[in-house]
Amino acid sequence: MKSRQVVIASEFKGAPQPSNFRIDEVDLPAVKDGEVLVQNLFLSVDPYMRAYTQFLKVGNTMIGQGVAKVVESKCDAYKTGEIVLARCGWRTHAVVSDLTLLAKCPASYYPDISPSLYIGALGMPGLTAYYGLLDICKAKKGETVYVNSAAGAVGSVVGQIAKIKGMRVVGSAGTDEKVAWLKELGFDEAFNYKTAGPIGDVLKKYCPNGIDVFFENVGGEAFAPTLSLMNYYGRIGVCGAIAGYNDSQPLQAPLFHGQLISKSIKIEGFLVTTLMTRPEELKKALGEMIGWYKEGKLKTRENILNGFDKMPEAFMTMLKGGGHGKFLVKV
Repeated sequence: MKSRQVVIASEFKGAPQPSNFRIDEVDLPAVKDGEVLVQNLFLSVDPYMRAYTQFLKVGNTMIGQGVAKVVESKCDAYKTGEIVLARCGWRTHAVVSDLTLLAKCPASYYPDISPSLYIGALGMPGLTAYYGLLDICKAKKGETVYVNSAAGAVGSVVGQIAKIKGMRVVGSAGTDEKVAWLKELGFDEAFNYKTAGPIGDVLKKYCPNGIDVFFENVGGEAFAPTLSLMNYYGRIGVCGAIAGYNDSQPLQAPLFHGQLISKSIKIEGFLVTTLMTRPEELKKALGEMIGWYKEGKLKTRENILNGFDKMPEAFMTMLKGGGHGKFLVKV
């Protein structure tokens, strides 16, 4: 059995370029007792991958998660033909000996739902939105939520969950088309941060009663003016920092300790992996989200590129904000 894999061809300097990637073909070993051979069906591209490239060396396979099919199994935990979630990187096939890299996929129980959604709105990005908004930020009915990068795979779900739970939601995005989509999803207000004017002035207009919850996906210079509009006992969940992922030197934030203290504002960074270690909470979250999706309350848009060779293109397009919703590749 052969596998194709995307490897790091050269060191990343700034925004990823096609020359940073190379596709190799390798021979896979025979499956041994306790191992599983999987074939990726869909592979995800996500902003966090750019941040993690600092830990990869030239020749390493790109990291990432996919929805995969078990082609051959020599362990009791997984059956041949089963659909699983696999963290094997950007590969077409993989022999998995470390079973912690695999997880059961709800696709077996919901044949009417595309498996691709389990690496999107019903997977890591969607669960990040759920966990960050409801558990980290403890957002409540009637509060005002502001989310940036709101047309992304995480932000678009944050806004929809907030509306389902009875909150007022304001979102920012980088194109008028994305803003229009956010309105379709039910956002109370949405604006193009590139053209609307100074972020502080825009948020004063759309959040006249201040901001209770700020779901931060971007980082960069817009953080400070947003902070100034936070209400007393406001909560900020720091999910991402895409504005700085390509920077060689991290942006130094201005001092804003006075506002944090005087307004008793809480800032907390988080990873959804914490939720993954809590089986009952994870089951509850996923159950709610699948229910909302089947009821039509949770909508998603997938940007699917066809063919394994499209992995670098999908990754680079996603980082440039070239579309809205979830980016993935059908292998």
